[in-house]
Amino acid sequence: MAATLETTGSLERRLNITVPMADINSEVENRLKRLARNVKMAGFRPGKVPLKVVAQQYGDQVKREVLGDVLEKSFGEAVREQNLKVAGMPRFEPRSELDAPDQFEASATFEIYPEVALGDLAQSAVKRPVVEVGEADVDKTIDIMRRQRATYEPVTRAAAAGDQVVMDYRGTIDGQEFQGGAAQGAPVVVGEGRLLPDFEKNLIGAAAGESRTFELRFPDDYGAKDVAGKTAVFEVTLRQVGEQKLPPVDADFARALGVADGDVAKMRAEVRANLEREVKARVKAKVKDQAMQGLVDTAKLEVPKSLVQLEIERLAQGARQDLEARGVKVGSAPLPPDLFEPQAARRVTLGLILAEVVKAHGLQARPEQVRAVVEEQAQTYERPDEVVKWFYQSPDRLRDIEAMVVEDNVVDWVLKSAKVEDVPTAFDDLMGAPK
Repeated sequence: MAATLETTGSLERRLNITVPMADINSEVENRLKRLARNVKMAGFRPGKVPLKVVAQQYGDQVKREVLGDVLEKSFGEAVREQNLKVAGMPRFEPRSELDAPDQFEASATFEIYPEVALGDLAQSAVKRPVVEVGEADVDKTIDIMRRQRATYEPVTRAAAAGDQVVMDYRGTIDGQEFQGGAAQGAPVVVGEGRLLPDFEKNLIGAAAGESRTFELRFPDDYGAKDVAGKTAVFEVTLRQVGEQKLPPVDADFARALGVADGDVAKMRAEVRANLEREVKARVKAKVKDQAMQGLVDTAKLEVPKSLVQLEIERLAQGARQDLEARGVKVGSAPLPPDLFEPQAARRVTLGLILAEVVKAHGLQARPEQVRAVVEEQAQTYERPDEVVKWFYQSPDRLRDIEAMVVEDNVVDWVLKSAKVEDVPTAFDDLMGAPK
């Protein structure tokens, strides 16, 4: 076997491989002999099929298999000899006929990993939110929990925002019903936003037993494409109007939230602790995003197209599985690669940069760091010791934790060089709560 390397681009290489046909033919004959011992063919007893007959039936297939194996082996040997760091999968192409008399020639085109030049992070700015969880935030969270456990008592008055109505409705477009346009006994809380605003406003002021007919135009970007931009006529009859009743904040409410002794003060302390954990996680995520963007903005590298393509395929597969899990049947229809290319390119770019940062600055995860993260996560469960054991029983679970630790190490390293500004931030702003 002989191999010569060509540089066909800044990252692209082509390896030209030449293999003597004598070597290939010898391996083909060996495989056909092994196949002849077990192959079953009409008119012959097992193991008694003449080699010539086996070669006529399976010769081309076996030769292709041998050529594939030889090329992969030759490629691997050449890559090791020349110390190449291959990115993605090589593309093999024959350069001679399968029945060439003297030698078989083929090429393998591939990309190599780029050189990564880390930039100066001194000019990178990171704004770190500083958030204090106050009593009002605890009160607001408890109020949300109360609304989640609300009951509705029937009333005779007209419906208002916040009431639950039970209704029958039927919608038509040009006199024809459409999918999802009719229901019987459908409950909805007015003002929750589950229905289009123009639909909800026609419910306000109506009492149980009252019917209303109104027109509604679906938005142009409405999710159901068959009705988007069209005008429907709805006939609605209210069966019941219910007024919201919130549970009192008492011992029963505390027990419903998991506080066994019903201590309301203890419940509030747990709510605060949960909010503080969420604040910590969100601040960490925002700082991490900025730190990673700083690395991307300052580093210089060329991204291998093959790696981006592989990442596009992974993202598309993940999106397909997610859609299927949500009940959307996509079948074998291809998802447009353009949807995933920006995200794929950024993920590959960041992955290459992180690998270089970790290697250059020794930011690998240390065992004690991994243990600390595992124990921290375990504290949110009833039996922390069992959760710790569960993590350490699986190398895959620990690898996920190690990846988190490495990212934390990189972020800490970035923050030592970047301009970090602590920004006082309201709790609702951090959480993205509606004003």
